Amino acid sequence: MALEVRVDTRRRLGAIDGKLFGHFIEHFHRQIYGGVFEPGSPLSDSLGLRNDVAEAMQGLGAPVVRWPGGCFVSAYHWKDGVGPAREPSFDKAWRVEEPNTFGTDEFIAWCRKIGTEPYVCTNAGTGTPEEMSDWVEYCNLRSEGRWAKLRQSHGHAEPYKVKYWSIGNENYLGGEMGSKTPQEWCRFVKESAKMMKRVDPTIELFAASTPDLEWNRLLLQEAGEVLDWISIHGYWDPLWINNNLAPYETCMAYTTRIETPIEQIRAILTATGHLGKIRVAFDEWNLRGWHHPYVDSAANAADCIRPRDENDRNSSYTMADAVFSACFLNACVRHSDLIGMANFAPSVNARGLIYAHPEGIVKRSTYFVFQALAEALKGTSVGVSVHGDAGFSVGDSIVPCLDAAAALETDGSWAVSLVNRHPEQAQVVDLRLDAGATGKATWCRVNGPSKDSYNDIGRSEVGLERGAFEIPSGDFLSFSLPPHSVTVVRGSL
Repeated sequence: MALEVRVDTRRRLGAIDGKLFGHFIEHFHRQIYGGVFEPGSPLSDSLGLRNDVAEAMQGLGAPVVRWPGGCFVSAYHWKDGVGPAREPSFDKAWRVEEPNTFGTDEFIAWCRKIGTEPYVCTNAGTGTPEEMSDWVEYCNLRSEGRWAKLRQSHGHAEPYKVKYWSIGNENYLGGEMGSKTPQEWCRFVKESAKMMKRVDPTIELFAASTPDLEWNRLLLQEAGEVLDWISIHGYWDPLWINNNLAPYETCMAYTTRIETPIEQIRAILTATGHLGKIRVAFDEWNLRGWHHPYVDSAANAADCIRPRDENDRNSSYTMADAVFSACFLNACVRHSDLIGMANFAPSVNARGLIYAHPEGIVKRSTYFVFQALAEALKGTSVGVSVHGDAGFSVGDSIVPCLDAAAALETDGSWAVSLVNRHPEQAQVVDLRLDAGATGKATWCRVNGPSKDSYNDIGRSEVGLERGAFEIPSGDFLSFSLPPHSVTVVRGSL
C-alpha cells in the first residue's frame, strides 16, 4: 500500500534561510591543520589553504562557517593568532600545542576562497568583554583605533565586515573552560554585547544557550534586547568516551528526537515573550559526538590525543549518517520560522562530511545530503503531511518510515525532500500537491547498496543520482523510494 504525502502550498511555515545549511570548523585534531590548512602541500595555495577542500566546500554553496570553536575558543586569545610573529600556545581544551599559524586573517581568506560568510565565536570562558570587542575592532573598523590599524599593518587595508558574532560556546557545561552559572552568564553577555555593538552596531550577536528555562529566563531578561540570536547544540549518538557507534536502526530512532530541543526552545521563547524577536541557531550539530576520551584524566597528553584518530575512520560514516542528517535538515526547514541557522559540526575531518588526507579528499555520505537539499529547499517552507505510515520497530519504539519537508519559491517552483528511513524496504509514495503540478519533474537521490555503505580512499559506494520524468495527468505523482535513501523531487505548479 502506498504512503501518501500531501503538500499544502497555502500553509506557509516560514522563509527558509540558506544559513540552515551552514558549516563549522574547530581547532580539534586535524580539522584545521592537515584539513583546511596545510602549508607546503602540493594541494595547497600560496597561503597554505587546501585547494581540493575549498573546491569541495564551494560545491556545497556553503553559506556560513562558524570558527574557531567549539570548546577550543573558551581559552583562545585571538591576538596570539595574528601578525608575522606568532608563538605557539598550549590549548587547555584539547591538551595540544596550538601553533597559531591559522588565525583570523587565514580564516577570512579561507571564507573568501570558498565564497562563504564568516561567523566568529568569541572567548567567553577565559576571555573578557574587552577582548571580544577588540576582535570586532580588528575585523570591522576601517582604521579607527589600535586594532584596526594593526590589521592594516598586516596588509589588510579594508575591514573584513564580519556580520555574525557569538558570545561563547557551551559555557553552561562544567567541563568548558570558564564555565558560568546562569546568574554569571546573563551579566557577562550583557556587558560583552554592549561593548561589541558599540564598536559595530550592525553586527548580529548570538549567545550560547541550551533548552533550559532558568538559563534562558535570566539571559533574555538581562540581555534579550541586545541579542539577535541564541545558539543551541545537539549530538544524538554520544561517543565522547566510548567510540561504540550506534547501528543504523538506533540512529533512525534518534531521528524521532531531533525536534525535541527545537520544541523546548520554542516554548521557552514563547514563555519569555521573545518568540519572533530572537532567532535560534543550531550552530553545532551532528548525529555522532566527537570521540575525545581521557581529556581530564590522562597523565600524558598524548594518551588523550591518540584515540581521536578514531573519528577519522571513514567506515564510520554510512547511510545512517546521511539519513539522520537529511531528517535534521528537514526538521529545520519545517521550523524555519524559528531556526535561521544550523552548522554541521565539523565540515572537515573528525566527524566531518569531507575527509582530507595528504593525497586528496573523500566525500562522505553526508556531503551528498547537503548537496541535494541545499540546492533545492529554498523560498518558503510549506505544509507537508504523511499518511498511512505504520512505521517499523526499533526496540520498544516505532519509527515512521518516511520523513518529509517541502518548499515553494515565488516563481511557483517546488521541492519536496523525502527520506525513507526503513533499513530494508522500499516505500511506494503518492505525492499530492494541493495546487497540482505540470510539465517535467526532476529528482536527485542519495543512497548506497546497503544501509552500511560508505566512501573511503579508493571506495565510492555513496553518491548522488539524478533523473527526470514527465508529470502524468492526474492529481498525484507515484514513485518508489529505495530503502535507507534520501530523495528530492522538484517541479513547477
